[in-house]
Amino acid sequence: MSSEIVVFAVVIVLVLLALMTTGAMLFRKAGPHEALIVYGLRGTRIVKGRGTVIVPMIETFRQLSLQLMSFDVAPEQDLYTKQGVAVTVEAVAQIKVKSDPESIQTAAEQFLTKTDQAREGLIRLVMEGHLRGIIGQLSVEQIVKEPEMVGDRMRATCADDMSKMGLEVVSFTIKEVRDKNEYITNMGRPDIARIRRDADVAAAEAERDTAIKRAEAVRASAVAKAQADQERVLAETLSLAAQAEATRDLEIRKAQYIETIKRQQAQADKAYDIQANVMQQQVTAEAVKVRQVEKEGEVKVQEAEIRRHEKELIANVLKNAEIERQRIEMLAEAARKKQMVEAEGAAAATRLQGEADAEIILKKGEAEARAMNVKAEAYQEWNQAAVVDKLITGMPEVVRALAAPLANVDKITIVSTGDANAAGLNRVTGDMTKIAAQIPALFETLSGMQMSDLLGKVRSINDRPSSGDGKPNGSKA
Repeated sequence: MSSEIVVFAVVIVLVLLALMTTGAMLFRKAGPHEALIVYGLRGTRIVKGRGTVIVPMIETFRQLSLQLMSFDVAPEQDLYTKQGVAVTVEAVAQIKVKSDPESIQTAAEQFLTKTDQAREGLIRLVMEGHLRGIIGQLSVEQIVKEPEMVGDRMRATCADDMSKMGLEVVSFTIKEVRDKNEYITNMGRPDIARIRRDADVAAAEAERDTAIKRAEAVRASAVAKAQADQERVLAETLSLAAQAEATRDLEIRKAQYIETIKRQQAQADKAYDIQANVMQQQVTAEAVKVRQVEKEGEVKVQEAEIRRHEKELIANVLKNAEIERQRIEMLAEAARKKQMVEAEGAAAATRLQGEADAEIILKKGEAEARAMNVKAEAYQEWNQAAVVDKLITGMPEVVRALAAPLANVDKITIVSTGDANAAGLNRVTGDMTKIAAQIPALFETLSGMQMSDLLGKVRSINDRPSSGDGKPNGSKA
């Protein structure tokens, strides 16, 4: 009994599995990107976004894609615009099956058994035909400059035909427009030329403005530099003037300081001389006082000695020590006072000696000054004869100085060419003679008179009668 139940359960499970497998095989699902076209005994129905059971042998189905189709629209023949210009247009079209059941039904009737390539070929032919008609109504300028307008016209024109096929144009975009006669290229040349002309004009104006600004900047810079130079020169002048004033004030102060120092030095020297004389007198007085103190000390010593002898006669032997002590103290006191007086006298003598030396230096300077004054007066009283005598006595020294370079010559080589007067030792002696003969001319240049006139005046001075003191008239003592 139990085995039968198990077999029965297994059979039930197998039946259920078979039913589920069969159901899974009969149930078909349509995604959001596709539609199932089911047709058969029950007619045609469209399944979109859900599932349905397909009964085998009674019904069958096909899938229709609802995805976006993108393909190029590029007619092989040239398209002619309303100006008669042949152009080549390349565009991209985005087309899909509409989502409503009627459009899906229409698209299924048109393309269900065709491949994707065949379907795109049919759509491309329709699109190219409409594109040719639209291009023929437009100018090249409109096509090139307004591609959105071309796309809008294509969508509006193709809408009816596409709807009849259950399709819609999502977008139509022109990729490229070109021609073989360079019409499009030349079309932009006026604008290019105008733009280039405007750019050249703008560049020229910019350069002109730049040149003007640069000239103004250069002029402003030159003006600023000139002003800066003027200010610098003025500042340097003021600085130099201030430095000159400072230098002048410094020199004046230096001169004042030097004058003050010299005045104080002279006062100090004079005071030193006076003080030296005073100290000399004090030294003499102190020496006298020292001598007096020595005499007094000797007198005191003698008096003490006398008193000692007197007391010695009176005093006994026990007082000899006391008397001797007193005598030694008196002698020490006298020696101390003598040393003090001698030291003071020596110091005073030193001061007096310095003052005496200063007085001697002063007297010597005054004597030298008087000698220089006398010598100057003597030079002023020289007459012309003395000048001539000085010049003549100096002639040997001048000749000796002229001949001094020959003393430095170690060796003289004489080359004779046969002319006795042109070379030889006599040429050297002759040159020396000529040099010596030029000495009078040198003295005439220095004195401003001819040698003959100078010697004549010397003779005239010697010919004058002598005065009573034995000197020629006209000469001063």
